[in-house]
Amino acid sequence: MTTEHQHITGRTRLFAVIGDPVEQVQAPTMMNPLFARLGIDAVLVPVHATPAALTSVVRGLQSSGNVDGLLVTVPHKRAALDLADEVSAAAALSDGTNAMRRTPDGRWLADNFDGEGFVRGLRSAGHEPGGRHVWVLGAGGAGSAIIVSLLSAGAEVTVTDLDEHRVHTLLKRLSPHFPGRLHSAAGPVAADLAVNATPLGMRPEDPLPFEPALLPPSTVVVDIVMKPRRTALLRTAETRGLVVHYGAAMLAQQLDLYVDFFHLGRRLA
Repeated sequence: MTTEHQHITGRTRLFAVIGDPVEQVQAPTMMNPLFARLGIDAVLVPVHATPAALTSVVRGLQSSGNVDGLLVTVPHKRAALDLADEVSAAAALSDGTNAMRRTPDGRWLADNFDGEGFVRGLRSAGHEPGGRHVWVLGAGGAGSAIIVSLLSAGAEVTVTDLDEHRVHTLLKRLSPHFPGRLHSAAGPVAADLAVNATPLGMRPEDPLPFEPALLPPSTVVVDIVMKPRRTALLRTAETRGLVVHYGAAMLAQQLDLYVDFFHLGRRLA
């Protein structure tokens, strides 16, 4: 393959990103140019799977002989974990997966790079999380992975989620690993960073996940929603004079991790 064009042939290896919805996913626009730059005969396509269809869709893709990897997005990160044969330590601690690959023996390994990509993205923008207090709204698949990596980076984290059972389960799972540094709260928290780790903001009619006016003026407001890039939350925060951090950085910083995980450096076009 050349770096200018990506030609799909009968030998092209397939990767899929699975979600509900999938219109917002940015992975194809980043992974396919990466395949081309590396000279790899592969393509990543979006696959729409409702929760009810997830198992049949994933099992079908896993059964296909030319599918080498899956990326997983909302709302499937927790459920997809049950469809893996092996689970990495990061995916187990986060209780969710955003990447799965076929191993040489045909088994499927699940891992999770959301959290590490998120922390790398913060650091690339000059927002070191270590030693800082971070408020995370959302304890779902992405939120859990982000919280694990923030704690691993030395942050203190307070989490909020409408699902109290989800929060309780998260604290029970993570607190023994990070004693005294993970808390829960019912509403906005005065923190150094405030993170929207929910899907709110993907649709124009979505309400704000939280009101930036309730935060201290020194708070950095972070949104993991990637499309639209400048969400209503970030626009509102900017009008309040708050520093903002965009969601695309989390995915961009995962590309090197995907190269290693999918063994892309070892492939030949």
